[in-house]
Amino acid sequence: MQFIPGEELAIDRKARVRIPLVEQGARSATERTADFEDTYLPLSEDEARKAAERCIHCPDPAPCYTACPVHNDIPSAMWLIEQGDFLGAAALYRQTSSMPEICGRVCPHEQLCQGSCVRTKSDDPVLTGALEAFVTDYERQHFGVEILPGTPTGKRVAVVGAGPAGLACTDLLVQQGHSVTVYEALPAAGGLLIYGIPNFKLNKNVVHARLEDFTRAGVTLVTSTKIGKDKTIDGLFSDGFDAVFVGVGSEVDAPLEAPGADLPGVYLATDFLVRANVDLDLLPPDKRSRPVVGRRVAVVGGGDTASDCLRTALRMGAEQVTCLYRRTEAEMPGGKKDRELAKEEGAKYRFLTQPVKFIAGPDGRVSGVECLQCELGEPDKSGRRRPVPIEGSNFIVTTDTIILALGYWPDPLIGETTPDMQTHKYGLIVVDKETCATSKPGVYAGGDDVTGPDLVVTAVAAGRRAAHSIDEYLKSR
Repeated sequence: MQFIPGEELAIDRKARVRIPLVEQGARSATERTADFEDTYLPLSEDEARKAAERCIHCPDPAPCYTACPVHNDIPSAMWLIEQGDFLGAAALYRQTSSMPEICGRVCPHEQLCQGSCVRTKSDDPVLTGALEAFVTDYERQHFGVEILPGTPTGKRVAVVGAGPAGLACTDLLVQQGHSVTVYEALPAAGGLLIYGIPNFKLNKNVVHARLEDFTRAGVTLVTSTKIGKDKTIDGLFSDGFDAVFVGVGSEVDAPLEAPGADLPGVYLATDFLVRANVDLDLLPPDKRSRPVVGRRVAVVGGGDTASDCLRTALRMGAEQVTCLYRRTEAEMPGGKKDRELAKEEGAKYRFLTQPVKFIAGPDGRVSGVECLQCELGEPDKSGRRRPVPIEGSNFIVTTDTIILALGYWPDPLIGETTPDMQTHKYGLIVVDKETCATSKPGVYAGGDDVTGPDLVVTAVAAGRRAAHSIDEYLKSR
């Protein structure tokens, strides 16, 4: 699969290893916490070429290719960028990914392609994520992006959920010539790309531009329509659809069962993030107000969502922002890069801390959280050492606002309203791993509603895999 640039490549690897790192610059912490704009500065054309020259072009299959869930041909893209063929590199990414301009920004590259780069053994890796974003931005600015519909098949597919999995599935279905209608429960398409990821990590203009590609390609987007409530899966078939893809994510906030969790000033992460980061016109009527953030904010949790909440609270004017986590930093599931950015911006971390009770102040709002000190015990099912609270170690953390970022559960609604579709684990949809087919004929599913909370790129991979299966299913009918 890898592009073969020529025999001269075999003799210049040692020279390439000596090429210094080209870092992507970031705005200062003081500047970026004053707004919700991009954290990182765009690469210049010269910086992009120099950054790509650091790729030593490992023999097939390159570790970065293997580590990428959609198997982008990264070495070939690096060669094209090095030659200044930015449009060719962008086209190469679009062969395997439905949203490279987004994955280039939000993927945890240090855990995937960049983390697998062989240069990490003795040096810094190739800047793969930033280069993916650079060439696809260049493509949109200088050439434009089009989804080219295939020859019409006369088949209609309903896609439930306008997030990464649903949009990726739609992308390929349209190119295969099928007519696609996408149903989204919220007032705007995009799923977590609009409602879950803050603007300083993923500028909404990037998402809106990609959504416009779909509408120009003839995709019908139906918003403010919740399947399972306003319509059912069976109702979609009654409406004349030939197949259905379900990609509704896993976006129900996990609660913290502790006294006082319902006090004013205690927010669930999703409610806090969407009301703080999204244009109010794009929110449901009951959420069209900004959250009230006091001087002192505590965020409970250790994943990427916790980092997003910490950084958002700082941008909303909080003076003291602290993450409370019941294990140590070594066990944190969130990406290190986001944690380092949060620390640069002023967030503090308090480890081995387990909240057990929320305390109300004289005005009835939360004013503090009672915690227990923890120590680490034996590993649990996740492989991380289990936090063990120390009896009698109670202490109080004074705070004006608390945000609970404890993970997500699936919404069981679609499973409950589709009796012949098998689910498990509180509503996750059971599928064939290879085809994404559910137990209900003609219905396919992929993304977080199958796996539980995962990455944007794994949802994209699942949506594309399902699209191929749906195409085969429709051809067989």
